[in-house]
Amino acid sequence: MPTLLALDASTSACSCALWRDGHVISRYRDAPRQHTQLLMPMVDDVLAEAGVGLSDLDALAYGRGPGSFTGLRIAAGTAQGLAFALECPLIGVSTLEALALAAHRRLHARYVVAAMDARMNEIYAAAYRCHDGVLESLMEETVLAPERLRLPVASHDVDWVGIGSGWTLRERMPVEVQSALGQCLSEPQPTAEDMVHLAVQAWQSGERPSPDVAVPVYLRNEVAWQRA
Repeated sequence: MPTLLALDASTSACSCALWRDGHVISRYRDAPRQHTQLLMPMVDDVLAEAGVGLSDLDALAYGRGPGSFTGLRIAAGTAQGLAFALECPLIGVSTLEALALAAHRRLHARYVVAAMDARMNEIYAAAYRCHDGVLESLMEETVLAPERLRLPVASHDVDWVGIGSGWTLRERMPVEVQSALGQCLSEPQPTAEDMVHLAVQAWQSGERPSPDVAVPVYLRNEVAWQRA
């Protein structure tokens, strides 16, 4: 099993997590605009708690998006710099997959729609079938207006779980989407703790991406904010 470090700054929250010998040590803090100040001290903390150094890492991972444009660049840049210095693989992890895994781990949810507020009256969304910690994509990641969200039909008796900040816009979604939800969690944000589990799965399946191919995934080309 690898020793693997994951970093995330895709939302207002900042987090990191270390996987070692099947155990996870993590740090998380919701602190808007403080990601650059917090991320490396968090890394130092989890490494110190585990009693390992950066040179002991087999791979790194980062929240590749979708999410905050600035935050995605911070996490990708920090992880890429470390991976280049250590000459180790760098695995990009979907923030929507991380949310879906969180719903699966917390609630044993089998069918999950992860949605994040994309601003500009849109959401990022994707749907998954979950089993034993493994996610199967049922709907590709997309950015769209809440009114256009449709659920993939997996069976006639599926209880969907909605998770992520996009569900604060639930009232704008189609009635059939709202009625299909067994539970809806709009508070959780993507975390490195969930990402590190997905990164380990990718490692075990043979993924060893070079750090020079690390690219944030925005899902839209337009800049979602303007300088004052």
